[in-house]
Amino acid sequence: MRPALLLLILSALPLPAFAQERSIEMRESLVSLARVLGESHALRQACEGGEDQFWRSRMNRLVETEQAEPVLEREMKDSFNAGFADARRLYPACGDGTRRAQGAAAVRGRELAFGLSQAKYRVMTVLPPEGAQDVTAEPAPR
Repeated sequence: MRPALLLLILSALPLPAFAQERSIEMRESLVSLARVLGESHALRQACEGGEDQFWRSRMNRLVETEQAEPVLEREMKDSFNAGFADARRLYPACGDGTRRAQGAAAVRGRELAFGLSQAKYRVMTVLPPEGAQDVTAEPAPR
């Protein structure tokens, strides 16, 4: 799987509404995706060089997009760093194993991103005052 496909999938993630609640499954998927991005970052750097920041920049974009509360944001960043450290330890140099690991990470990232793209956010809505006419309660546009 090409990194461009994973990037396309990541860019299709839904933008969250402000005042949202994430399910436990969604939180776990975001943390898992952050780990895959960390692994991918280490694997790509092993082959492309330490100055390559492709997957780190995607992680930063994910954090910005999700606007997670501080606890979830910290979990995501810790997971990214753990994935990076593990992949760096297992694949310190570029080789066939590193390339296979990149492919496996891309598949896992695609699965997580697809699951997140299908997730439903619970958004707080405001109900109209009792007796109000011609008033609809719609969430703000994203």
